[in-house]
Amino acid sequence: MVSVGVISDTHDLLRPEAVDALAGSDLILHAGDVVSPGILASLEKIAPTKAVRGNNDRGAWAGEVPENLVLQIEGVRLLLVHDRKTIDLDPLAAGFNLVISGHSHRPSIERRGGVLYLNPGSAGPRRFSLPIAVARIRVDGTRLRTRVLQLDCRSPKAGRPPG
Repeated sequence: MVSVGVISDTHDLLRPEAVDALAGSDLILHAGDVVSPGILASLEKIAPTKAVRGNNDRGAWAGEVPENLVLQIEGVRLLLVHDRKTIDLDPLAAGFNLVISGHSHRPSIERRGGVLYLNPGSAGPRRFSLPIAVARIRVDGTRLRTRVLQLDCRSPKAGRPPG
């Protein structure tokens, strides 16, 4: 069994509540809008981290981050992207079991056409009245268990990585 932490839209803010929620992960996936490479370095201290580039990721460091990533975790094939609307293929026909995206800041889990779509929401600065959240996935062979964790965050600026 593999435990995967999923985070997105940190926008240069790694909250201590998000760090706590991701603790114990075997792998962390960041679905873009990292904004600063310090965020990825901080996540790497928790678990190996893979990320995709979001629309707010700029600069030389961001050029090294792929726009999408295909991963195989046990028997699950997944596609990691920032904005689900940019996918230019049929995920089911391409053999994906799971599509992970960010961008909207809205956490969601939905199954469509045999594919599970997960958006962990935003773990960075609060946007409108949307919750601050991350997600956890447990992969056991070909079985997936997903859940969104809403974080109880008191400080809007807490947890910025040293910089």
